[in-house]
Amino acid sequence: MCSWKANSSNDERFMAEAIRLATQGRGATAPNPCVGAVLVDDGRIVARGWHTRCGQLHAERECLANARELGIDPTGMTMFVTLEPCNHHGKTPPCTDAIIEAGIAKVCVGTRDPNPVAAGGVEKLKHHGIQVTVGILEQQCTDLIADFLLWQRSHSPFNIVKMAATLDGKIASRERKPEPVSSPESFARVHALRGMVGAVVVGGTTFYADNPSLTCRLDTLPDDFIQPFGVVVTSRLPEDPASHTLLRDRPEQAIFMTTESAARSTAADRLRSRGSSVWPLPGSPGNLTLAYGFERLRYEKGCHYTLCEGGGTFAMTLIEQGLADELIHFVTPRILGDNLAPAAYSGRASVSMADAVNFRIINTEMTGTDIMLTMRHA
Repeated sequence: MCSWKANSSNDERFMAEAIRLATQGRGATAPNPCVGAVLVDDGRIVARGWHTRCGQLHAERECLANARELGIDPTGMTMFVTLEPCNHHGKTPPCTDAIIEAGIAKVCVGTRDPNPVAAGGVEKLKHHGIQVTVGILEQQCTDLIADFLLWQRSHSPFNIVKMAATLDGKIASRERKPEPVSSPESFARVHALRGMVGAVVVGGTTFYADNPSLTCRLDTLPDDFIQPFGVVVTSRLPEDPASHTLLRDRPEQAIFMTTESAARSTAADRLRSRGSSVWPLPGSPGNLTLAYGFERLRYEKGCHYTLCEGGGTFAMTLIEQGLADELIHFVTPRILGDNLAPAAYSGRASVSMADAVNFRIINTEMTGTDIMLTMRHA
């Protein structure tokens, strides 16, 4: 019999490990949430599991499978799981059934399932005599499924805005040369993000200044890996497509979001003749309504995540239009000290501190010499 005793610090330690495991499935589980689980006996973790990919076993069943592989009988033990165990038949059977059949004595849940179809797992477990605790590291567990919550209530992909800046908030020199700002380790993290998303999005300024490929360039990629779409938001379409890397290397994966008039131009026709997409958006040059384009990315191209890597004005536009679902900001310990160098976030005027856009930090880690801040709206 499990000798588990109530201890809030241990509870949080076990749930923190479940959260860590869950993050390993981020991206691959879409449109399902990423979930992690650990099995605890006598104050120690004896088995682990996480939802690895959409359609595969859920975290609870993976955890129990891990226990079987290790020759562990889970009877009387405690399971910590980041999200309420599902109580319905989808691509896999209900996780509540697996927990009940395994003889688990107690289940500690991070947060309830917001999906009414899958909810009810807590009540079912209690009905079968299993002790249930809800709300351990609840904010962190809710943050873990922010993408899933967004997909449930909107038609948009989950948009990650990436920025790398010096200590004085500069993203390039005043000449705007395409020089690295952050460390090689941060660069690798960005490409790991590119490997997770369905589209990499930049503004026209970045497209014309940097001539980017917008590809994931990790050293090793799965054999079935598909590069993300390269998306450019601009009112000025390229006149010479062959001069741009994206349009030379993979024109069929290039998408231009532009004004309605530009979408009717000869430049747009040239892009379409190469296999690229040109999508008209409502609004005026410099003030396009981007939500229409992002929703189209999700429903026409199957993009559940995007990585937005444009400059300061583009980043601020996404923030002001409510499309920055997550902000990943790399702070590099360098100072440029040039007032004319472009800033990380720009485009507003005469703004008081009371009008600042507030974020909360959900994770901080070192990447090489840099600090990587992950933030959500406060």
